[in-house]
Amino acid sequence: MSIIDLIFIAIGLAIDCFAVSIASSISYNHFNWPRIIRMALFFGVFQGLMPLSTWILGSAFAEQIKMIDHWLAVAILGFIGGKMIYESLQDEKETPVERSPYGSLLVLTQLAIATSIDAAATGLIFVPLKGFIWTAIAIIGLVSFLFTILGCTLGITVGKKMQRFNVEMLGGIILIIIGLKILIEHLIHGC
Repeated sequence: MSIIDLIFIAIGLAIDCFAVSIASSISYNHFNWPRIIRMALFFGVFQGLMPLSTWILGSAFAEQIKMIDHWLAVAILGFIGGKMIYESLQDEKETPVERSPYGSLLVLTQLAIATSIDAAATGLIFVPLKGFIWTAIAIIGLVSFLFTILGCTLGITVGKKMQRFNVEMLGGIILIIIGLKILIEHLIHGC
């Protein structure tokens, strides 16, 4: 797996943060930078550390996983991407105020966990790639941090006009494409 592949995986995972940060800030007409940075830190840290937790568990079974890692990658990324696409087509029941970056730490922690559950599954992808997990954590965390800031900025700036663009579906499509790319590369090169 290349750094470019990892960046695209990180972008696909960060789309949840991006979508939630837009929805969370869409009803506000002013920037509260300390709160936005706090939200971005929460999302970035949770997104980065979740793959580490599954990588630690998966490392105990590295040799067994190496034989099927490409199938795991396409299954995990396909499942996450499909779930994101499915959820993007569902009606939202919560209002932006209920998911606000200006809300309590409890709400922020719940959002950080919810947006990072998908990232936990990707930890298994990095098991056969010894030492790559630290690069993955850094890139996934940084991209999620930046996408959260961008999402809050867009949500506040563009407001309700942004609701027409389904960014969560885009994230799901990106993850599925990356999963298929990993599978095709393995099948072609026999890695």
